[in-house]
Order: sequence, then C-alpha cells, then structure tokens
Amino acid sequence: MKYTKPALSIAQQVELLESRGVTVENKSKAENYLSNISYYRLSAYLLPFQDRTFAGNRYNNGVTFDDILNLYLFDRELRLLIFDIIERLEVAFRTQIIYQYSNDYGAWWYEDPKHFINNYHYSKNLARIDEEIERSNEVFIKHYRNKYTSPQRPPAWMTFEVITMGLLSKVFRNLEITDAKKRIARHFKLPTPYVLESWMHSITYVRNLCAHHSRLWNRTLTLKPQLLRKPKNAWLSSNNVNPSKLFAFLSCSLYLV
Repeated sequence: MKYTKPALSIAQQVELLESRGVTVENKSKAENYLSNISYYRLSAYLLPFQDRTFAGNRYNNGVTFDDILNLYLFDRELRLLIFDIIERLEVAFRTQIIYQYSNDYGAWWYEDPKHFINNYHYSKNLARIDEEIERSNEVFIKHYRNKYTSPQRPPAWMTFEVITMGLLSKVFRNLEITDAKKRIARHFKLPTPYVLESWMHSITYVRNLCAHHSRLWNRTLTLKPQLLRKPKNAWLSSNNVNPSKLFAFLSCSLYLV
C-alpha cells in the first residue's frame, strides 16, 4: 500500500481536527500552536480520546483542542522535572564509578580488559571512549593533551566526565562483579549490581527521550527497570505495577534520589 496523504496547511490541519470531532473554540490560538508544534507530534496526545467504536480516526464527544494542548504542556513540564532528576543521578553514577574503580585499580583501569566480562564489548566501548575524548572540548582534556604525552588517554576521572551516559551505562554493565562494583550498588542502597545495571539502562533510555523532546506521558517504555524485591529504603507497598510504564521508572528514580 502506497502512502498518499498530502501535506496540509495550518488551516487545513485545524479543519481536520474538527472533522474528527475535536472542538476548536479559538481557531487563531490553535493555528498559532500548530505553527510551532507539528500536527503529527500533537496528535499523539489524542490517542486516549479515540472513539474505538469508529473505524477511522474519530474522537470522543466533548474533546477540545485545549484538552490536547494541556496534555502536551503537562508532558513538557514532566520531561523537564525528570531531566533534572536524571542529571543528579547521572553525576552521582559517574562519580561512584570513577571513585571506586580508580582507588582499587588505578587511574587507567578502564584500559585493562581483565576488568570486563566481554572482550568484544570492551574493545567496542574503548573505541567509543577514544571518539568521545577526541570530540571533547573540555578544558581539562585539552590541558592533559598539551602537557602530557603518556599515557595517551587521560585518567578515568577526566575521561569518564566526557563520555555519554549511554556509553557509561554500557561500560558499567560489562564490568566484572567485584567489590568495587558491589560498593557502587550499595551506595545507591541497591541489593546487587544487576539491579543498578537495569536501572541505569532504563535511565539512559528515558534521558534520551527527554533530550529529544519525545513523549513520556502514556508511553510504554522499551527498556524497563527491574523492580526491587528486598529494598533497603522506602519502596512501593506492592510490586504489582507495570514496569514498562512511567510510574515504575519514577519510583526507581525517587528511590535513588
């Protein structure tokens, strides 16, 4: 089947909403918002209002443009709040990896394959680390390059401040289970490093959603966090929640904070 839908003007987009049952009380306001928020992005917030008894795209009676807009604005504020939490967790996660491993194994521990489970992932991650170092414009990276010729890579406390959260999570996941890795999990009051791996993987995923302004409200998370069975801090009164929904993620984030 070939896609044949044409591009629509802003006025036509408003007409399309109205033809599908959405009440647009202030057309100039709706046109203004649709000039700055694409119809396709905004239409995702209409899905819960869809009339399931109708074969086409038809929405329940009483749905207004402001209903959709308010959900969009709520989701935007939600992303900003979550991004603020993730920043704090990411900085703490970086700090613990740098501190625990550098004190146990030295400043260049991340170069030694003996600390890692999978050699392929170790090599791939190290190549990515080199790319991030090369790309970095941080003053401390430039200073290291200008002053020192050996070792080629900066120490962990510099290097791990410039790699992405996604790469940081992958490096941590590939680390062998050691006392250092267990101490990092304990710092966050988690029973095992495996739980922390799961949570940081999910945090990285949600972080990327926030960074790309993607919808969080009513989203099914592809990378879901593992729920706690024996929590050390305040936790859910029941694990009878859907781990692929945002509530579970927010519960994990609150636990870490």
